[in-house]
Amino acid sequence: MAGVLVIEDDDRIRLSLVLALEDEGYTVRGAASAEEGLEAQRAEPSDTVLVDLMLPGMDGFECVREMRRHDDVPIVVVSARDDTHDIVAALEAGADDYLVKPVAVKELSARLRALRRRARAAAATMSKLVFGDLEIVPEAGEVRLQGAPVALTRTEFRLLCELAEHPGLVLSRQQLLQRVWEYEIGDERLVDVHVGRLRQKIEPDPRTPQRLITVRGMGYKLQR
Repeated sequence: MAGVLVIEDDDRIRLSLVLALEDEGYTVRGAASAEEGLEAQRAEPSDTVLVDLMLPGMDGFECVREMRRHDDVPIVVVSARDDTHDIVAALEAGADDYLVKPVAVKELSARLRALRRRARAAAATMSKLVFGDLEIVPEAGEVRLQGAPVALTRTEFRLLCELAEHPGLVLSRQQLLQRVWEYEIGDERLVDVHVGRLRQKIEPDPRTPQRLITVRGMGYKLQR
């Protein structure tokens, strides 16, 4: 049974999320602060973490950044803040997804199921993919740049593999949302922010990318 950690300081919201997700079949723990949540995740890792942004003490942005330093667990920010700046900042901090409150439990559960499928998906049928000095070994979950390992989150890795499977082919944002996030309809900012994070890790100069290219009005492609 999947484990979910809910980091939310509002007792009413936290309890309602815990009870609703338990009804969906999840094992759920709650934490009232970022510090409590980080300690809970270190002590007994959950499969997925939900994080509010407006937390006492350490805020949700820093909580995501701190968790991401040590853990590639799927992280979903669930917040009442719907400003584009906040959404992008949370994704850039390392969140895999962002949902705006109030959240429909069925939608949240569907997102969690998609995250779990992506997290455990194996790519054993794919051999090593080489793009100059960038090497991708999907079955081993490894990426190397000039022989040195590159640390990617699970979402970044799946995005890179999806593009690498189709070298030189432009994939639209909507195609990437469907193939990487498994969302029929979703916020295309998820794709843009994760492409930006990926460029920071695989491009010599992310401001002038040579591998992960934007094709204006169409989408992205990975070229050799």
